[in-house]
Amino acid sequence: MAATKQYSLFCLENPLLDISAVGNDALLEKYGLKSNDAILAEEKHLGIYEDLLNNYDAKLVAGGAAQNTARGAQYILGPNSVVFVGGVGDDKYAAILRDAVKQAEIRAEYRVDPKQPTGRCAAVITGHDRSLCTDLGAANHYDLDHLKSPEVWELVKNASIYFVGGYHLTVSPPAIMALAEEAAANDKIFFLSLSAPFVCQFFKEPLDKTSPYWDYVVGNEAEALAFAETHGLETKDIKEIAKYMAELPKKNTKRPRVAIITQGTAPTVVAIGGKEVKEYPVHEIDKNAIADTTGAGDAFAGGFVAGLVEGKTLDQCVDLGAWLARLSIQEIGAT
Repeated sequence: MAATKQYSLFCLENPLLDISAVGNDALLEKYGLKSNDAILAEEKHLGIYEDLLNNYDAKLVAGGAAQNTARGAQYILGPNSVVFVGGVGDDKYAAILRDAVKQAEIRAEYRVDPKQPTGRCAAVITGHDRSLCTDLGAANHYDLDHLKSPEVWELVKNASIYFVGGYHLTVSPPAIMALAEEAAANDKIFFLSLSAPFVCQFFKEPLDKTSPYWDYVVGNEAEALAFAETHGLETKDIKEIAKYMAELPKKNTKRPRVAIITQGTAPTVVAIGGKEVKEYPVHEIDKNAIADTTGAGDAFAGGFVAGLVEGKTLDQCVDLGAWLARLSIQEIGAT
């Protein structure tokens, strides 16, 4: 079933240019990176972008977690179904991003900052692991004024589902809360991705302010464990963590909250309203067919939220997410 109206899905987060390359332990050690992690760049990390471009077979891909999710959803949905907003610079990298989203038939409403460069994310692939190191650049300067501008806010009011990447909690919590409140007031779906363990660890306060508005929340096992630790849960049982997240207080009580935790090749755990917990097997794939797990979670979210736009059941949404994630990991970069 095609989307019932144009631009049903509105996505907010940080548009980035992903610089993806197969690396090695020496490269990770050089920049103090872990093999399977996601961090914000510090001064010591800034050389990695040119290093990858000059010394490795790097691939440039339009990225940023929620922008990946938007592209994944649009891949499934009909034309003109998805809007994405975030901040970019006025440079060649922004032009690459614009071309990529145009080809994907996404409507991008970027806030352009002429004083800041477009954000970059180094994705270093070692085996089946990926280490992400992000310099947000102009993405870090997104603000509520752009979201509330007449043209963009009209798109907000038109949409039925708001998807927000948790990385944006480091940028503009007021913009996230504006979407959350709009969703609750008008019985629309507010969907948040936890995005990375550090979001749960170091941005707990803004994250917790969004939690009453979650209709859907998605994260992977590492993010769930970080959430549990920072919230004083004395358990590492993913089912219990998902159940806890699902039964947190909720503003819009017209629908139960759904908490989704992916676990790589292990079953996906889904808790509905804190009362029911289900497990879904992933779509199997030969290990030799796995090229890069960068963006697998973004792809899962893209498939899942596309299912919501199309009015599919929960089971169908999970299956669509697993299908798109399986497709994603067979390519380099979050393509």
